[in-house]
Amino acid sequence: MTESFTGSFTQQEPIPEAGIEAALEVLRSGRLHRYNLSPDEIGEVGLLEEEFAASVGAKYALAVASGGYAMGCALRALGVGPGDKVLTNAFTLAPVPGAIASVNAEPVLVEITSELVLDLNDLEAKAKSSGARVLMLSHMRGHLVDMEALVAVCNRLGVTIIEDCAHTMGAAWNGKASGTFGAVGCFSMQTYKHINSGEGGLIVTDDPELAARMILLSGSYMLYERHGARPPMEAFEDARFVMPNVSGRMDHLRAAILRPQLADLPRQVARWAERYQTLEAGLAQTPGLHVAPRPDAETYVGSSFQFTLPGASADHIRDFVARCAARGVELKWFGADAPVGFTSRHSHWGYVSPQQLPNTDRILSGLLDMRVPLTFRVEDCALIARIIDAEARVPASVAAE
Repeated sequence: MTESFTGSFTQQEPIPEAGIEAALEVLRSGRLHRYNLSPDEIGEVGLLEEEFAASVGAKYALAVASGGYAMGCALRALGVGPGDKVLTNAFTLAPVPGAIASVNAEPVLVEITSELVLDLNDLEAKAKSSGARVLMLSHMRGHLVDMEALVAVCNRLGVTIIEDCAHTMGAAWNGKASGTFGAVGCFSMQTYKHINSGEGGLIVTDDPELAARMILLSGSYMLYERHGARPPMEAFEDARFVMPNVSGRMDHLRAAILRPQLADLPRQVARWAERYQTLEAGLAQTPGLHVAPRPDAETYVGSSFQFTLPGASADHIRDFVARCAARGVELKWFGADAPVGFTSRHSHWGYVSPQQLPNTDRILSGLLDMRVPLTFRVEDCALIARIIDAEARVPASVAAE
């Protein structure tokens, strides 16, 4: 009998009861705005910022409305503006080049490797040829490049790093938390990320001047003294007269929902690892299918799973995706001619100047992606792997009949 999977690839776990109760307390208070506080009250947003900064080992943290806002805020704080070149991965999702475009800067796309991470040789070549002095590094789908090697390259070239950690909250390289290697780390709490408030973002930095600028940009209305995870007051002295208000604050309701999830994140990371490794083991011997190896230095969060079908034709991949879908397994293909849902690639971004990226195009032409929500049991992941393995073994000539 042919096996099928009947679960949902978009169903997340419920918000913890502690988060629901905290949210109800905020609603009962009527004080949702982050600066609507009683005397000497820190508030849910301030507490979230303090707890998140401590969890990653950063000095300062700022809670904002979304991960995309976090990236735009970081770029503005660094002084990136119209016409400036900003390096970023050729393999990422649209909000990353979108954040660069939002400040009227120009994305310079860097090739990726077969491990789905930034190609450091191409990074160096593009930095030199473009003159770009900022890298928006996307840890796309949770894959970390060798962060120590990257920092060394960027330091040598005088390139400032902003980390897009939408897919790496809870991840680390050699024990150092994702988001703490560059000048700024940006995180997302959109529903499909690692903690869930529907939308939301967090920014971390150790630089007091950058922290002050980003707090002012977020719309602090000169109430920055109420931030717990903020730099010293003197860091605001000059910035408060020149930084525009680009309002993007987080509210207490979302922070209340997030704090219990943040406390539980290490346990959730371990649960994702168990599911990811089950998929990895189930596909280890599948002919014609390649799963990028994870480096020993990398602590990853396996909330999604990627593999390639190297050399497969577009028609064969379309048929493979359709056959998996008929058995309940939803795969997204990065080689499609047009964007589908959240999935797009550089040729779909009309606001980015066309660029020649032959290695990235070759890799994406065979790249498939799958969400792994924690509503999946380990047994579900074993079943999904069996289905993918079986369909990958169907010869192209048979599949075409």
